[in-house]
Amino acid sequence: MTRVVKGNELIPVTLLKVPKVKVVQIKTLESDGYNAVVLGITDTDVELKEWKKALSAKDFSDVREVLLSEEEISAYTVGQDVTVDSVQEWISVRVIWTSKGKGFAGAMKRHNFSWGPATHGSKFHRALGSIGNRKPTRTHRGKKMHGHMWNARITLKSVPIEVVNNDLSVIGIRGPVPGGRKSLLVLEF
Repeated sequence: MTRVVKGNELIPVTLLKVPKVKVVQIKTLESDGYNAVVLGITDTDVELKEWKKALSAKDFSDVREVLLSEEEISAYTVGQDVTVDSVQEWISVRVIWTSKGKGFAGAMKRHNFSWGPATHGSKFHRALGSIGNRKPTRTHRGKKMHGHMWNARITLKSVPIEVVNNDLSVIGIRGPVPGGRKSLLVLEF
């Protein structure tokens, strides 16, 4: 993360490096039953004549399908590069990815429960407390208890784009994003 100066304020931004993305396949209503473009992330420059060999050699580190209308599909061809230039008209994006996992955590860390009394012989410091009542004699669903923390799919809606740099292939969006460093994110508009 860094910050950008706009007017009299400093805006916190996260810089996202956009990898090389190529159009792998175009799916149409006639052949597949729906309209979509299959995008693949590649580290190597794949020539169009070597396209079939590249697909079988698994040159793509990640492949995603994007549903589009018939008018939008006509702008894409197989082997075309998708660059940061297409992002410049976007005002805000939806950011989707998996957050960092924290493993097994107690109720205080996981749900921000408060401490019990610290003195006068109390043995209730970091404990959960009561988890139910006398009748019905069960624990209700959704009770905030200890357990697996995070490692969940997070969606941030309407995150403004602050910086677009075509030369470095970098996008700067406002605020933090889910996931760790060097993890892939899905940006939707």
